[in-house]
Amino acid sequence: MKFKISIQPKIAYYLSIVLTLILFFYFSYKGVIAYFIHKELYGGGIDILVTLRATLAGVMLFLSLLLLQFSKIKDLKSHRTILNGIFIGWSTIIILLIILNPNLIYFIIMSGLGSFFSLITLLSLADQIKEEKNSLTDKEIYLLQKLANKK
Repeated sequence: MKFKISIQPKIAYYLSIVLTLILFFYFSYKGVIAYFIHKELYGGGIDILVTLRATLAGVMLFLSLLLLQFSKIKDLKSHRTILNGIFIGWSTIIILLIILNPNLIYFIIMSGLGSFFSLITLLSLADQIKEEKNSLTDKEIYLLQKLANKK
């Protein structure tokens, strides 16, 4: 299938980084607010809600850093595998949010945006991989020219 839109995988990574950073700031904010409310009501300690939100914020920060490292990879087949995982992850989040709490429309839209953009990038990446298979690298061209000059 020839896909007319050619999107680089880095753009999908950067969009996912922005979305996970938004979630990181959201969960951090909610965790701090929950901590202050718990401290005011019970005089100290950490509630399970505070711990859960801090853990979710930590996971989102870790995913952002991981996606940043993934954007440095050069191999297109590796990008396809990683973007497959990103697509499955965002799609799973959409399905879970729709089933468990459909009131979180902003999170559903954000997850849908990440999932849709990853899918488009995957489709264009498949065409880029086919084109790469049919072309020679600079090193291969150089070696073929050297071989042709020997005869």
